[in-house]
Amino acid sequence: MRGGPRRSHLGVLLLASQLLHVGLENIPPVTLAVLGLNAYLYMFPAVPLLQACVSVERAYWYKEWRRLVLSPLHHADDFHLYFNMVSFLWKGIRLERQMGGPWFFYLLSVFSLLTGVVYLLLEIALTELTQEITYSMQCAVGFPGVLFGLKVLSNHYHPGGVTYIVGFPVSNRYASWLELVLIHITSPGTSFVGHLAGILVGLLYTIGPLETIMKKCAGFVTTDGNNSGHSAYYSSSGSSGYGNAHRGYPAYQPHSPYGYTTNSTSYTGGLTEEEQIEAAIRNSLNDGGQTNQRGAPPPYGFREPGDTAEEVRQRRLRRFEH
Repeated sequence: MRGGPRRSHLGVLLLASQLLHVGLENIPPVTLAVLGLNAYLYMFPAVPLLQACVSVERAYWYKEWRRLVLSPLHHADDFHLYFNMVSFLWKGIRLERQMGGPWFFYLLSVFSLLTGVVYLLLEIALTELTQEITYSMQCAVGFPGVLFGLKVLSNHYHPGGVTYIVGFPVSNRYASWLELVLIHITSPGTSFVGHLAGILVGLLYTIGPLETIMKKCAGFVTTDGNNSGHSAYYSSSGSSGYGNAHRGYPAYQPHSPYGYTTNSTSYTGGLTEEEQIEAAIRNSLNDGGQTNQRGAPPPYGFREPGDTAEEVRQRRLRRFEH
């Protein structure tokens, strides 16, 4: 959204009321921190609004690249902040619990910067195509571009759903595009190009190379061994993401640098020692004492040279009963 005068702090109060209604304990930490940072920078801006907005003129011609960082974190007025943050609240709760805090923070950082870069590229293209210098002068500020990118991700990971727009059911696949058009029609002061940039960044992640590039740049692994195929860095089962590794929280795996679990990590699955003992005994009783697959760790207990499978099984049972 383009810059404009601030009116009041009513939107901030409404946002605080919304957060209390949801319950701070129910909001994941990264989402809560981003909400707090945006509210803080609205009340105590790092720079005046006209020095935070991003445009081809200021960011590209005058090399004021810091605007790419400042622009998503500043808002034109209190209701601009309120509606953006309420929208982010629900998207953040859903995606952070699904992805895990570290990866979600990484994602937000990349989306915030990349949305600004794509916005500049689109404005440069429009300037060249139309020969209208005004496109390069338009200065945008706010979080909607990132929100549209997150909406594309949410719809991608939960396909087949329906979003109600102006009372009409719309497939999630097309909801972002329809909202883009409706917002531009109903709110002419908003930045159509800024919202479009967010959608394109979201598509770069879901069907383009962005996710792969981010994984390679990350250089470390956050996986829980229950990856369903959407990403090797987090479980997309929708589980909590704040318990042990086997409950959905991405766990660091030092021996699988690209996010895929090894036999040993998938075997333990984040289980406690007692749970591992019970699982080992169940496996022993079910397979008649046969050894595990090559490369997997042995069950609880060990096998001495010359032991038969039955002797190993009996030893495990005695230890468990003890």
